[in-house]
Amino acid sequence: MKNNRFKLMKSNTIKTIGRSDFVNMGPIQLRQPLPSRNIDMVDPFILLHHYGPYDISEDNNPFDLGPHPHRGFEPITFLIQGEQLHRDSLGNESIVKAGDVQWTTAGRGIIHAEAPTKTFVKKGGTLEGIQLWLNLPAEKKMIPANYQHAKNEDFNIVNSEDGKVRIQIIAGELESNYGKIGTQTAVNAYMIDIGEGGEYFVEVSKAHQSMLYLLHGDVTVNDSESLKLNENQLIQFNQDGSGFSIKGHNTSKLLFLSGEPFNEKVTTYGPYVMNTQTEIMEAMRDYQMGKMGFLPAN
Repeated sequence: MKNNRFKLMKSNTIKTIGRSDFVNMGPIQLRQPLPSRNIDMVDPFILLHHYGPYDISEDNNPFDLGPHPHRGFEPITFLIQGEQLHRDSLGNESIVKAGDVQWTTAGRGIIHAEAPTKTFVKKGGTLEGIQLWLNLPAEKKMIPANYQHAKNEDFNIVNSEDGKVRIQIIAGELESNYGKIGTQTAVNAYMIDIGEGGEYFVEVSKAHQSMLYLLHGDVTVNDSESLKLNENQLIQFNQDGSGFSIKGHNTSKLLFLSGEPFNEKVTTYGPYVMNTQTEIMEAMRDYQMGKMGFLPAN
């Protein structure tokens, strides 16, 4: 542990343990730990997709998402391996590389497109990432759209004393270290890398709902529950402690997410996340009328 004070803290008990089974989305096969049979949502987090690793080449490029709209939430990409091009109707165009994060606030509406860069496709390589949908509260669903791109090397890092645990602070705060992403609501997002034998106690606010997702490796949480690839990969915590302990059994990577719940009704349809069916219909109409902007196919 980082220091002895963590040993005196009470761990959050585990509410639900979930798998990360494969689902098909058109030509793409990816893992979907949220929502699942066991976990509908972890308010304010609505959806988590783990895509790849895909072997990308000129003969195989399944992850080419052409222009599509969003409204009412924040679609977020954590790129683990590879290189993607982001384009949107606000005029942003950026190359997202391994370890980078793109945080889009769809708000009242945005059209964006994501695909491996042409250079990456030509040379070939491995593409892998996380797509997260973070809800916006009713009062912010129609705010202006915004886009943030934070580079891997710019994030603040918390390291364990033995150097076996490295926590990248993407959004929010951990032990007075702050994320580079500006957030609309109270959320934390950390990418955690653990070496064999590494241990840490991650503090979590009691006001937050939280979850931990395993991308690679093998870890034990709270000295009791095991997370392994192709077995259980996601844990949802109760809000009854000060955090959770984690121990790595080999080289492992995890994503931790927490946020203050909105406790609002959620209505979704395709790329829209609103509070009522009427608002969904309005979103569809506004997109068809061009009120979310325009983005040509590349």
